[in-house]
Amino acid sequence: MTEQKCTSANSYSIECKNHIQSEYCLSVVPHTENSPAKPSFSTLNQFSPSTRLVEGCRPNEKKRALNHIVGRLEESKLPGSGHAINHLHDKYSRNLATNTICYSGGFILGFLTFFNTLGKYLFEDISRKDIAAYVEHEQDRGLKITSIRGELAMVYAFLQFLVDNKILPPEILHKKINIRLPKALPKAIPADDLKQLLAVIDNDRDQALILLLLHTGMRIGELLNTKVTDIILSERKIMIYIGEKNFEGRVVYYSHDANKALRQWLSIRKPDKDYLFYGTTRDSLCYVQAWMIMRDCLKEAGLDHKGYSLHSLRHTFATNMLNAGLRLEVLQQILGHRCIEMTLRYARMSNLTRENEYFKAMAKIEKGESNEHHRTNSKLQAVFEKKKLHRPNR
Repeated sequence: MTEQKCTSANSYSIECKNHIQSEYCLSVVPHTENSPAKPSFSTLNQFSPSTRLVEGCRPNEKKRALNHIVGRLEESKLPGSGHAINHLHDKYSRNLATNTICYSGGFILGFLTFFNTLGKYLFEDISRKDIAAYVEHEQDRGLKITSIRGELAMVYAFLQFLVDNKILPPEILHKKINIRLPKALPKAIPADDLKQLLAVIDNDRDQALILLLLHTGMRIGELLNTKVTDIILSERKIMIYIGEKNFEGRVVYYSHDANKALRQWLSIRKPDKDYLFYGTTRDSLCYVQAWMIMRDCLKEAGLDHKGYSLHSLRHTFATNMLNAGLRLEVLQQILGHRCIEMTLRYARMSNLTRENEYFKAMAKIEKGESNEHHRTNSKLQAVFEKKKLHRPNR
């Protein structure tokens, strides 16, 4: 979703993210005879009445995001805006991520804005043709396929919600519009470039940060949220209690060189800080600061023109582990993927690995060897053969 800041329809998502960072303060309404003084929230953008805020309570970030996009939808008075508000409240009640609620609300608002231009006054009259027209409209605006596909997925989630609540007929979901994505391979860092990158890192904190990303396969957000208490030094483990995307806990492991860098960083970092990596003005290091560390290292190594990112370290870890012989299902668990297809996109076998595996398997076949005993228990099969019942004569 890289196009959001470039399009007017998606600007709501960006505004929403900026809005939720604003501070809310408690003020006092002037006292009159008919209205006693009571506390209320004052802010640049007032909440709409439908948010039902409890006076005197400051909403959390997710609630503020919901309030902001709900206010936008209410102000629009577009056909279907009431259904969209119910859909977002449903997402909130299911504890979906703040960004998911924010982006979903922005995309649906853009979709409703387009639907309004079709001259239809009832959202219940929507058809597959209208959805196809919306996709064409987004393509004409120059959005990338990946962005349009993401928008379409959120629109269909909205329509599914309406079908589930018997507002739209199930036929609207028949023959969904599918946009085929180009198969772009993840960008892993080759061995020579990786060696060049690691050679220029001379800061203990930066070295620990890069090596942990490279040798654990953690997402950058997961590492930045790691606390010192989450690390088991004696076993070289890091506990991820809630995954950044799948909301499931898991354990990751790190190598000897990452262990050495980590211990060196732990020996000099401020002991009163809870998070492993902390910023100058906040409890944990933010993504922008982490990316600046990576960017400066790439620039010093002469690799800044190759398009590597912090996420490239995760791709590199996955590819290297697969090429070293780690089973795919094990790699899936370490990376925290729900489906193995996602792991396959992250990790690609090298040509040399495929070649070696082929000739290794073919050599066994040519010698007449078989791996059948790995799939069946020969002793158990012998018992079955011995106790096989003969069919009675008729």
